[in-house]
Amino acid sequence: MAPLMPELMPDLMPDLTIDPTRSALVLIDLQHGIVSRPCAPRSGAKVVASAALMADRCRHRGMLVVLVHVNYGVDGKARLQQPVDEPTAMPGEMPLNWAEIVSEVGPQAGDIVITKHQWGAFYGTDLDLEIRRRGIRTIVLGGIATNFGVESTARDAWERNYELILVEDAMTSVAREAHELAVRVVFPRLGRVRSTADVLAALGAV
Repeated sequence: MAPLMPELMPDLMPDLTIDPTRSALVLIDLQHGIVSRPCAPRSGAKVVASAALMADRCRHRGMLVVLVHVNYGVDGKARLQQPVDEPTAMPGEMPLNWAEIVSEVGPQAGDIVITKHQWGAFYGTDLDLEIRRRGIRTIVLGGIATNFGVESTARDAWERNYELILVEDAMTSVAREAHELAVRVVFPRLGRVRSTADVLAALGAV
């Protein structure tokens, strides 16, 4: 499990409590085509390891696990293609397993799988419907990339009045600076920034 970056964390952090019956672990884009890319400040493999620990503990405690993956279709035509100054680089032809969720995190029985077609996991999906009808109030959030899929989902969750726990060492991005900006500047205004160890402790794992 990747160590937390203490320089990114608030100086005073109250003890974390998580009610498994009212919370969901939501993991963003932990799929073959994304976790294999170069990442910083930690590798995709380290994020997957942290996410797998949390997912296993959440399932053990009866807490909902939601696995979100992005799929643009084999031809990529489901991807947004507005004119922008820096287009997102995508392979010309998607490998068959590009959108497949890595086996380390699931899915397992009882998990919910959400397929999205853009950065955020709420727009154009059943995510809000699936978790709200189960009485979920708190989202524990991780995945790749910190300042794209994770941040977009976090902003949408905050606007929908969900409480957020943002797991810093269960995220990474395309560059360390991008990760740090989201964790230091954006996330503390959306929720509580914590570590995998904090989440496990709150669920009675350590």
